[in-house]
Amino acid sequence: MLNSTLTATVASYIISLNGVFNDLAGWGYIGIFLISLIGAATIILPLPSLFFVFVMGAELNPILIALIASVGAAIGEFTGYALGYGGSSLTEKRKKWKKEIEKTEKFFQKYGGFWVIVFVGATPLPDDIVGIVAGLLKYPPKKFFLATFIGKFILHLIVALAGFYSMGWVVASLGIS
Repeated sequence: MLNSTLTATVASYIISLNGVFNDLAGWGYIGIFLISLIGAATIILPLPSLFFVFVMGAELNPILIALIASVGAAIGEFTGYALGYGGSSLTEKRKKWKKEIEKTEKFFQKYGGFWVIVFVGATPLPDDIVGIVAGLLKYPPKKFFLATFIGKFILHLIVALAGFYSMGWVVASLGIS
């Protein structure tokens, strides 16, 4: 009973946000900025911001769409970063957590935290955890923003160009006139 209620609540939440996203999409570049900002600011709950990057890449300049969406997403990712940064004082007090944080910090140092953030940002994988970890490690905010922006720009550029070059085919395949 609880699972079905929770599922229905989450589904109605996502459906209502899709209505808001559809309204924002009509705002052009400002809309894609806000959609990307909101999509990246939500932690755990997925929002279909890449769908709008794809569609708007076909309607507007795909390079500008990628640039603007990436700025919005990089700013939005600071919710996870802030959560981790705020929680860092709590983890420092517990020995078990402290050891885990030290392991993660070594991983960041070994593989280059900047490039880990870029790589995860350039994929459609959930990247909230990377922002939380970066905040926990007190990774420099400017570097976090830059790495997130670069990763998101790569992802958004690919998606916007895919929309630009394939929307005609998608529309024809679906029989939409």
